[in-house]
Amino acid sequence: HYQDDDVVIWDSRSLDEFDGVRAFAQKAGHIPGARHHEWTEPMDKQNNLRLRPLEDIRAELAAQGITGDKEVIAHCQTHHRSSFSWLVGKLLGFERMRGYAGSWAEWGNHPDTPAQKTE
Repeated sequence: HYQDDDVVIWDSRSLDEFDGVRAFAQKAGHIPGARHHEWTEPMDKQNNLRLRPLEDIRAELAAQGITGDKEVIAHCQTHHRSSFSWLVGKLLGFERMRGYAGSWAEWGNHPDTPAQKTE
């Protein structure tokens, strides 16, 4: 569904993984059109990794094009990190929040899936 107008792909991996600098699969980069917001960004690193204010997180995600009016599909390498992103989306009230269990381990190793690198 990565080309559907009503779907946004939330890539929760590190920026180096998203950009294609680091690869843990045959392909490097990201799903075309995916939006990057690293899974640790919602955490308050000065307050024992508690969640930052939800409205701040919502604004950051919206700036990346990740909004609750769309179906949001979170992924990382193996859906371990993005499962936290899924939870954050649910806390924000994103009703059509989903997780891609296969994540980049599947997408990045499949011969027929496109990958995009940040230039």
